[in-house]
Amino acid sequence: MFEGFKKDIDAGTERGRSPSGVPASDGAEGGRGPAPASGEAAHTAEVKPFEGAGEGTASEESPESSAPVPTPDRPPALCARRRGGALRKKGETERRRDLTPQERLLVLDTWKRSGLPAGDFAALVGLSKHTLYTWKRRFEERGPEGLLDQPRGALRGSKLSDLTRRTILMLKEANPQWGCQRISDMLLRGPALAASPSAVARLLHEEGYEIEESPTTPHPDKPREFERATPNDLWQTDLFTFILKRQNRRVYLVAFMDDHSRFIVGYGLHASQSSALVLEVLRAAVSSYQAPREILTDNGAQYVTWRGKSAFTRQCEKLGIHQIVATPRRPQTLGKIERFWGSLWRECVESAVFVDLEDARRRLGLFIDHYNFQRPHQGIGGLVPADRFFGAAPEVLRTLKDRVSSNALELARHGVPKTPFYLTGNAGGQPFSVHAEGERVILRRGEGEREEVELVAPEGTKPPAELPVPLCPSAEVPEGAFGEEEGGAPPAPGTSPLDEGLDRLRDEIRGDGEAGGVR
Repeated sequence: MFEGFKKDIDAGTERGRSPSGVPASDGAEGGRGPAPASGEAAHTAEVKPFEGAGEGTASEESPESSAPVPTPDRPPALCARRRGGALRKKGETERRRDLTPQERLLVLDTWKRSGLPAGDFAALVGLSKHTLYTWKRRFEERGPEGLLDQPRGALRGSKLSDLTRRTILMLKEANPQWGCQRISDMLLRGPALAASPSAVARLLHEEGYEIEESPTTPHPDKPREFERATPNDLWQTDLFTFILKRQNRRVYLVAFMDDHSRFIVGYGLHASQSSALVLEVLRAAVSSYQAPREILTDNGAQYVTWRGKSAFTRQCEKLGIHQIVATPRRPQTLGKIERFWGSLWRECVESAVFVDLEDARRRLGLFIDHYNFQRPHQGIGGLVPADRFFGAAPEVLRTLKDRVSSNALELARHGVPKTPFYLTGNAGGQPFSVHAEGERVILRRGEGEREEVELVAPEGTKPPAELPVPLCPSAEVPEGAFGEEEGGAPPAPGTSPLDEGLDRLRDEIRGDGEAGGVR
């Protein structure tokens, strides 16, 4: 197969060259001489690449190839890199087939016999020097087996050691009910063998174990919501707080809601959050709609005390009402009234500007009337809360609906609408206009000058329109019930009624210390 190649090697050796085609030096056999100078003529022998064993012998040489060739002074190395490849038509190039293990062994044997460097020999047989080194290393490590085709990519299957594999199979055979996680834990705690649950599952799958699909019994779902079957069976109560924008004053709203119908049975608004406010609202609601069987509350200080019984609990016992306290940090239990606070904020409080506490109390009552008698509720099938609460007394429901203002929601949001005032005309050849801006009356002359005009109401003028009285029961706590002086203004933010007594106590302690010589 390599007859032509061997002849070239023998001819080069006879002419005093190394097998690589470079003149041999005197010091070492096969050494390389200096590189040829530029401009010198060079002769390059055309060598066919290795086509593999078993394809027949090399073709006969032509008369031109057998003729003696003049020897150049400095022939180039056979491994010189070419600048470009030959141009061929599309489809003429064919992919070189892979060599068989026998052909690889023959290439290694020929390379060893030739004594050429790997780069020179690789160029002759159409391979890379890295391929020759790889085959040589595999042959030296594993013998002829190393020249077999190796599988590409990562090895498939389990990579566990034989000891770990046997231990896993023994544990599974002894305990068929064990899962992969438990076998992995037992390997770590017992023989101290590391195997993840996924590795255990892969090994068992390779050994023929399959996942058994067994039908499961669905567990009954836990209760996620509740609703009493009849009105006045359960009430929910909670507190809500917001700030009056004009006064920058925080106020507190308490309400009682019927669980079955979502009907608000009572509310109260005050500047302090106290059990007295909650008790007044409870009494007003009970006097209007009778006492419920149970009341659901949270763990607020207005409803529960950590020692003994709170005032609210004693009042419920006096009225024959059973108090249910929700789980701490679980607002979902009072979800119905919490949802009402959200509707109240988005539909009224967020955009409304209240004049004072009394105006806020009146307008919030109007919104609650709208909520009870006019606003459909998705939680009760699109009905209004009053339809459910008075389901057994339609005549009472009709009478109460007649008492609710048709524009209760607009009154709650914007208050009493003011009569528009605007006047324009011409006096003395100059135009003028008079219009109202809030509580002021502005006169504008033709030149654009603005002047505020004070108007005096004539005798017999009708009083300004007032908000209608809300239908929902409201608790008005008398002044002084929360530590405020009767007729006095509420304490300023950051102050307390106890401040005066504390200051007096400090003065007395300081005076006693100075009298005793203590500084």
